[in-house]
Amino acid sequence: MTTRRLWLLGTAALIAGCDKLPGLPGSKPGFKAIDITGAEYGSKLSLPDQNGQARTLADFKGKLTVVFFGYTQCPDVCPTTMAELAQVKKALGKDGERVQGVFITVDPERDTPELLKAYMSGFDPSFIALRGTPEQTAATAKDFKVFYAKVPGKSEGSYTMDHTAGSYIFDASGKLRLFTRYGGGAEALTADLKTLLAAG
Repeated sequence: MTTRRLWLLGTAALIAGCDKLPGLPGSKPGFKAIDITGAEYGSKLSLPDQNGQARTLADFKGKLTVVFFGYTQCPDVCPTTMAELAQVKKALGKDGERVQGVFITVDPERDTPELLKAYMSGFDPSFIALRGTPEQTAATAKDFKVFYAKVPGKSEGSYTMDHTAGSYIFDASGKLRLFTRYGGGAEALTADLKTLLAAG
């Protein structure tokens, strides 16, 4: 897959104000999500979690890692995505223990470690939130080809965040395999994770 095509994929995933993402073409047979096997997105991931512990993708080897960029004050896309992932994890039964949810905030200014702890506990206690400095956040988003931007609100000092709506799925060996768009549904995500779990 060419760099241009991957960039177009990321660009197509942009949303405004957390509106629903339109469908993306290009899924390969066998997966419901977009197969981006071979892409090097996120290889430099290294950010502190909600407890201040430095995290990299290597920490999650042996598990399917689902990475989503968002923010706690997101009105719909972010909570829907995290709730869906929690639902899928439960639906997988014992295999759900091999699924790791990772939430990367694009709003470190407001998303404090305490707030992120509470936010994650509302979905699944095993989910991890990562929060970097503004500079670290920008570098990480660039590494994933993720877009985000602050959008001023109606009142002074208020704002929302536009951001890429979709999750990146890494297999148990730590290789990036899929990009699953927002709105794909729990059934499709469950099927894709089962396929990756069966592959080892």
